[in-house]
Amino acid sequence: MDLFSWTWAALRKAVAELPDQDFEKPSGCAGWLVRDLVCHLVIDAQDVLITLVTPADTQPTADAVTYWHVADQAPTGDDPLDALIVRLAAAYEEPHLLRFHLDDVGSAAGRAAELADPAALVSTQDMVLTVGDYLGAYVLEWTLHHLDLIAHLPDAAAPPSAGLARSRALLEQIAGVAFPASFTDTDALLVGTGRRAPTDAELAELGELDKRLPLILG
Repeated sequence: MDLFSWTWAALRKAVAELPDQDFEKPSGCAGWLVRDLVCHLVIDAQDVLITLVTPADTQPTADAVTYWHVADQAPTGDDPLDALIVRLAAAYEEPHLLRFHLDDVGSAAGRAAELADPAALVSTQDMVLTVGDYLGAYVLEWTLHHLDLIAHLPDAAAPPSAGLARSRALLEQIAGVAFPASFTDTDALLVGTGRRAPTDAELAELGELDKRLPLILG
């Protein structure tokens, strides 16, 4: 629960500190500019709010690991929903409007998470999870998108180290195997999810694991 709050607050702060011109730069998400990614974060915040007020009365069917499914193909930005995000982001026109909306809805999502009972059951995407597991899954979401945000912004703040470590652990559980100890948490996440290609040295260390990568999470 704390990691959800820390990683989400750090991501929102990183967005708030971006100069206007950075919103027009590419993000780490295929086909999306930074402004498109920030618009997606607004939608994510809305999803958190909706899920936290959607109680379930059956036993959990997923946890923070099985919440994620591994897709066959990486997104290209051409999916109808991805394309809608691009149009929505462009409609804001001014970066300060997008910053304001993320701060407004994002702060509400953060407060709702802090007030939620971690043992309560909620429903989302045809799954039932405890609030604790649902918010735990989002630690990975926030951390990966924080890396996407700063992919081409070398001066922007990096994700919290605790969030990176927890996200690596979640990704390793999803993969069913640990990444080499020589990989930093950031490198494990970037290479593991296909956000960058491994170097020759990394390929040699990955061994058989390389055949199972990238893990395209959805």
